Amino acid sequence: MVSYTATGIEGLDVIVNGGFPIGSSIVVDGAPGTGKTILGMQFLYEGAKAENEAGIYITFEEFPEQIYKEMTSFGWDLKALERENKLRVICLSPEVLISQMKQPNGIFEQIIKEIDCKRVVIDSLNLLHFGIENQVEKREVVFTLRNILRKYSLTSLLIHEQTSLNKEEIPFVSYVVDGVIRLSLNEHNGIYRKRTLEVLKMRGCRINEGEHIYRITDEGVYLVPALSMFEDMVVTENQTNVTTGIPALDKMLSGGIPRGTAFVLDTNSKANYKYILASIVSSRILAGEKVILLLSSLSSLYDLEHIYRLYGVELEEVVKQKRIYFIEHYDRPIPESFQSAVLHVKRMNNDEYIETVRAKLNTLVSKDIEDGEKWFVFYDLNTIVSQRGKDFVKRYFTEDIAFIGATGMSMIALSNFTEIGTETASFLERTSHGVFQTWVDGNYQYFQLKKSPQGNMSRPLLVENIQTRPYIRFL
Repeated sequence: MVSYTATGIEGLDVIVNGGFPIGSSIVVDGAPGTGKTILGMQFLYEGAKAENEAGIYITFEEFPEQIYKEMTSFGWDLKALERENKLRVICLSPEVLISQMKQPNGIFEQIIKEIDCKRVVIDSLNLLHFGIENQVEKREVVFTLRNILRKYSLTSLLIHEQTSLNKEEIPFVSYVVDGVIRLSLNEHNGIYRKRTLEVLKMRGCRINEGEHIYRITDEGVYLVPALSMFEDMVVTENQTNVTTGIPALDKMLSGGIPRGTAFVLDTNSKANYKYILASIVSSRILAGEKVILLLSSLSSLYDLEHIYRLYGVELEEVVKQKRIYFIEHYDRPIPESFQSAVLHVKRMNNDEYIETVRAKLNTLVSKDIEDGEKWFVFYDLNTIVSQRGKDFVKRYFTEDIAFIGATGMSMIALSNFTEIGTETASFLERTSHGVFQTWVDGNYQYFQLKKSPQGNMSRPLLVENIQTRPYIRFL
């Protein structure tokens, strides 16, 4: 079983899902000025202070006094750590390092034993290679270095200076080491230079792929993982989550959709979203919640009976228990046993619709809320837009969400952002607590969590049809 050690950078721990594998050798690659040395020293400093793991910083060209001075700007007292036997800063030549590492009971081994060393930073691989033209010899040097570090189970960062003259070196080194982290500094929109960190490889770790923005602050490297947002504490505090029935989605939402929140599912006619919605709504029914469904033009009650049965819900029984109600905008057949639960609104104008729905349903909901009942609402906003217009949505959707939040209800609304237009789509995104999106690209369907009250977001995930409940899987 792989054990991990904290990197000393909170955001980096998130990206590698817990820290560096203990005993791994990791290249930190980047151009001059990207902060490689700072990251390396932060790894050692925080390791000593927070994890009680002693470390060695080996440099081939800078004197220790210069490093001590530079690192005080981050509040790091390296000399104090040396007095506590938590750190050693060593300056020597590459040849002497390799020679001493090979030698039994040499200086390298003596220092490791003296401070019970767990971490090492070597600055830099470029100078380790300097003057060696033969590629075979270069490989031998790197293999030797890696094997000795592994022998002592040292978690090590090997700094590599990225220059236009040695682009061929990193591909070779990346095969030898356990991990590769690349730091980049690029112009962004012609306004400022953006610092990004990307973990290209990390054996024994599940990594969050992509470029992640970091800053060099007064306390060192501060990294913000991509697709992260601040949690909406007003919404999530003291709230209980209800499962969606889809394990991967529950994980993204830290357990499920919180009560008292409104989510929008942005989709189009090409994407198969019915199983996503059916899993979410049936999970609320099975959790004991009462439900209001504003029916889609694409799904009749006969269709819903069939699909919800797949999820263990008999809608007819739920109707008999007076735990579900339907809002119907279209003239189409209704099962006889469902008649009492259907509110027909096709011939109502907008004012009549609001007055009727709120008089019948909101009054019922308010009474149940006082009795401790929980309610869930599904709105097909595509139907509302087509039947009542975009202005109606913008006028009343905010009021609906306010009512939902105040009563502890929850909602998921179906929409097609492309069809309703940018202005209305932006309104829905701002107003709702969370946004899902599912779409088709070529022969594949994708799903993405784009906003949530927990502050979580996801990368585009593949949607796979499977033969068992919930009949879809996100990959």
